[in-house]
Amino acid sequence: MFSENKKDKQMTDNISGKNTIAQGTKIIGDVNSEGDLRIDGIIEGNVKTSGKVAVGKAGFIKGTLNGTDAHFEGKFSGKLALSGTLTLMSSAHIEGEVVAGKLAVEPGATFNVTCAMKGAVKEMNNGGQATQQRKPESEKTA
Repeated sequence: MFSENKKDKQMTDNISGKNTIAQGTKIIGDVNSEGDLRIDGIIEGNVKTSGKVAVGKAGFIKGTLNGTDAHFEGKFSGKLALSGTLTLMSSAHIEGEVVAGKLAVEPGATFNVTCAMKGAVKEMNNGGQATQQRKPESEKTA
């Protein structure tokens, strides 16, 4: 019985492990992962992960990236959607559309995108809706 529990735990640890796309590797197609990704090669396609993504200086993603947090030293071109933080180092080059919860940019990074911050958009919409609902009520009493 105890050995079965150890096997289950080991299988869970392997699922959430770190995956590496080495320099010199090119993947054309979709990449789905439940673990963290380190990309030093090239991916042309859609990347979806519940883990963190780190793109090295030689790394390049062309397509879409959906995840939680991303740390870029390399290049990205396409649509980037993160629920957490996008961190850009000075060597990063990002182009396309970005939606992120937080943004950290080091001086020297290239950031040519249309960008939306998730947290701020929700707060503004909620405040605007509450104000609009109150106006008709005050007009009725006046």
